[in-house]
Amino acid sequence: MPTSVEITGDTIKLGQLLKLADVVDQGADAKALLAEGRVTVNGEVEVRRGRQLSRGDVVAVDGTALTVG
Repeated sequence: MPTSVEITGDTIKLGQLLKLADVVDQGADAKALLAEGRVTVNGEVEVRRGRQLSRGDVVAVDGTALTVG
């Protein structure tokens, strides 16, 4: 079952979510994960750190799933 990551607004950028969930320490780390194709959003590979996510979106990094809540 995916881990829920609570956000305060209606949307959050993918890079910010990865930092909030402690998947990465800084934006440069997120950029590397994305460039390597290791991040999916709702089952599709995502390469844009600025991708807007909404509640209910599912982000997976190396098989670990996070749900935007």
